[in-house]
Amino acid sequence: MRDGAMGGGQGSASNHGDLGWDDGLYRDNAPSYAPGPAADRETGQIPGPRSPHGGGDGPDPIPGGPGAGGADSGNPANAGGHRRGGPRRQRSRKSKVLRWVAIVAAVGVLGSAGAAYGYYEYLAGKIRKGQRVSGNSSVAKPKANANGSSAMNILILGSDSRISADDQKLGGAADSAGARADVIMIAHLSADRSNMSVVSIPRDTRVDIPECEDPKTHRTYPKVNEIINASLGRGGPGCTLATVQNLTNVYIDHWLMIDFSGVVKMADVLGGVDVCVEHSVWDRPTKYIKHGGSGLKLTAGHHLIKDKQALQWLRTRDAFGDDSGRAKAQHMYMSSLIRTLRSQNLFTNPARLNKIATTAMGAFEVSSEIGTPKKLYDLGMELKSIPPARMTMLTMPHDADPQAVNAHYVPAAAASTVWSLMRNDVAMDADGKAKAPGTASTSPKPVTPTGPPAAAPATIPVTVVNGTAGTTGNPAVPHRAGDIAAALGTAGFTKAESSQKAAPSPGTTLTYPAADGEQGKADAASVAKALKIPVSNVKPSDTVQSITLTVGGDWKKGTDYSTTLPKEGGVPKSADAINGADTTGCMPIQPIYRWAG
Repeated sequence: MRDGAMGGGQGSASNHGDLGWDDGLYRDNAPSYAPGPAADRETGQIPGPRSPHGGGDGPDPIPGGPGAGGADSGNPANAGGHRRGGPRRQRSRKSKVLRWVAIVAAVGVLGSAGAAYGYYEYLAGKIRKGQRVSGNSSVAKPKANANGSSAMNILILGSDSRISADDQKLGGAADSAGARADVIMIAHLSADRSNMSVVSIPRDTRVDIPECEDPKTHRTYPKVNEIINASLGRGGPGCTLATVQNLTNVYIDHWLMIDFSGVVKMADVLGGVDVCVEHSVWDRPTKYIKHGGSGLKLTAGHHLIKDKQALQWLRTRDAFGDDSGRAKAQHMYMSSLIRTLRSQNLFTNPARLNKIATTAMGAFEVSSEIGTPKKLYDLGMELKSIPPARMTMLTMPHDADPQAVNAHYVPAAAASTVWSLMRNDVAMDADGKAKAPGTASTSPKPVTPTGPPAAAPATIPVTVVNGTAGTTGNPAVPHRAGDIAAALGTAGFTKAESSQKAAPSPGTTLTYPAADGEQGKADAASVAKALKIPVSNVKPSDTVQSITLTVGGDWKKGTDYSTTLPKEGGVPKSADAINGADTTGCMPIQPIYRWAG
């Protein structure tokens, strides 16, 4: 409210003019307002409007209101706002324009807010959501580490669903069991968000699929030993998630699923994705291999693929050798797609950002807990923060299934190393130094510990639990808790005792009572240091009464936990890892699928 609108500054406003409501705005002869003059330094009073003969710049009175000329002009009560003669000043054209600009601006702000909300609701309406997990799985969500941060694991699925008309136009037919998962990947974002790994599980890997209930039909499917891509048709993405958790003992936070038409739409909206083949390729049925063939047909060298070619690239198997070759081609595609997105400063091009966002919301189906535009945007920002040089793409090591008449697989022994890297949040690029030529290392800087110092070791009670049975039903290693308690005693933790109760755990954990706050954290970190357990494994808990060390199935011998951990970059060679910043990769083609392009 303007100071001059109170008619001399005394009493309360008596009408809309006094409140600053400008009904005259819509009249051609409406009064013009300018900033009111400052109060007199001696009297503290705000002077009334001056005569136009004196060049007055105070506010004009509201016609008929206090201080207006006319019948009441001689009324002493109105003296403070009385114009001292002369005709009423007309508002200038410039003033009118400025007032209308102000109104248009205000309406624009409100309109933008309304449009933004409407657009948000529009995007929200395009998101397809589903239940996070719909099968039996006992893998628990890990607690945040002592720094309050957690790693994140996302299951990425490519469905061969032909439910929609768009999918049916892209060829093939789903079998009677329903949709299958052509692509199964786990994306692991480190707790400090400095690095990411993506592990593919071959779709023909034979696994135990647990009992699942389809959240849409409520049909219950019994547990079965089958190839993993069948899990999608036995309870949706939530069943595949439960199957993957049971296979890896890695907790999966979310899932994202895209179907045939979604792949095509995303490739098109991005303007294409760069890929490379060493030889001209035509993936088609041959006299030796009669089935399928994606139809991919490219000359040797680099190509910007989109539309159906993008889908053909992701589905090609035989021309790339086998499922391992297909997974590597998918990794190349994903790495190239990420680099393409990062190279486009979308925030300077709202129209393009809008188109990509709208397409993505319609292309993916997501687990319900991340099923809002904001949560998906936040997830995208976390992914965006990781440079390609710190992204590692690999395939679960696997062997041929000796009992399968078809080309099926079983996890190889080296797969356990990959899952251990993921469970323990160990970077899969060597020491964070994997980088493109000429690119500086992006390894995170060491964090200086904060908080109170740890108490003297002899004063810290520690309970040691034998969890070496893991979760697979194998027998526990005898006396394991006692051996570790004895090692702690030698290190000065004389209050360390072994528990008589076993608690099977796939991984070793070290927890402290959350109520003990920073002091509990410092004491637990001291125990971890004595046994060379990473501080990232130290976590608060609401259920333990004292510092509790559970010796898991990953630590069955020795008293130095660090010897059980895979080293940074310790990915098995059979995982066929590639770095996300590598632009030199080119897929070799099986001779029978080459052509003279």
